[in-house]
Amino acid sequence: MQHKILGAALCLTLIASMRAQALGRMADVTLVDRDSGAVLTPYYHRGEYWVAGTPGARYSIHISNRRGERLLAVTSVDGLNVLTGALASWDQAGYVFRPDEDYEITGWRKSDDEIAAFTFTDPSSSYAARTGRPSNIGIIGIALFRERSSAPPLVGDISGDTSRLAPSEPLARSQAKAAQNAPAPNAAAAGEELRPVMPLQAPALGTGHGAREYSHVSHTEFARLQPQPDEIIRIRYDRLDNLIAMGIVRRPRPVSPELNPFPGSGSYVPDPPG
Repeated sequence: MQHKILGAALCLTLIASMRAQALGRMADVTLVDRDSGAVLTPYYHRGEYWVAGTPGARYSIHISNRRGERLLAVTSVDGLNVLTGALASWDQAGYVFRPDEDYEITGWRKSDDEIAAFTFTDPSSSYAARTGRPSNIGIIGIALFRERSSAPPLVGDISGDTSRLAPSEPLARSQAKAAQNAPAPNAAAAGEELRPVMPLQAPALGTGHGAREYSHVSHTEFARLQPQPDEIIRIRYDRLDNLIAMGIVRRPRPVSPELNPFPGSGSYVPDPPG
């Protein structure tokens, strides 16, 4: 009984940690180091959120729907759609979340039952670089859409699965142009306009195409309320030493050895040797 109580307490602590460090208004979004279980701390710098990744570590994008309605999350890593590997665009396929549902996107989807794990790696070894598209290495994007109306029942066997995919929806050029001017979620909250963010220096970390893992999904239909995303969440990532060099993370202060003002005892001052 004590073990169960302890396990529940640890679970609640992890959930509280995720919520405290989550980004977004319509959904809570965090990056999780899957090898250590740590939620990666977001650092706000010049209009962008940054996290420090560990080279070689597997990571996931944890999304939790905060609304009482279904949401579509079109997700990109290094400028590529995580479902298709194509250059990311808002009108593409994404994951569908039921009300108050959460899910961890753990890799590049290879089929309905398998993914290739996200791993922090050298930019030259990233999936984007290996496929000749290295221009946007170091950024993760989640475009959230509300649903226009109730979707039809899920298609196929969904027993035990935790996620659904929605097909892409082609948009007219005029709609796509309007979507490009939509504000970023955090900027919109502050009344700012979305503006291009120039990289401060060459990224030292990208996302690799890791080992295959089991991850089942099913398919569903989703009609978007509008062509533009209702919210966009942007997260940039890099190695810790790069973030320190760019002034995003403060350099850790060296810890002085603990000194004891009374290390011994004696009644009077003795003479020094010699």
